[in-house]
Amino acid sequence: MKATLEYDLPDEQDEFEKCVNGGKYAYIIWELDHFLRANTKYAPDSMPDEVHKAYQDTRDKLHSLLTENDLSL
Repeated sequence: MKATLEYDLPDEQDEFEKCVNGGKYAYIIWELDHFLRANTKYAPDSMPDEVHKAYQDTRDKLHSLLTENDLSL
């Protein structure tokens, strides 16, 4: 099975580039998730509670947005 996407360039250049770079976007989101995870799971004792909470809240929001859009890492 194959799928073909067609774009009317240059009118749809922006949409085309987003599609072509989709893998890069996914990788960046995955990297961000792992950064946030590391900063919550392996947080140094010297990290203020507010900073730890901000990392966790940000990671929770990221996962919420992914779920709302039927996406997963």
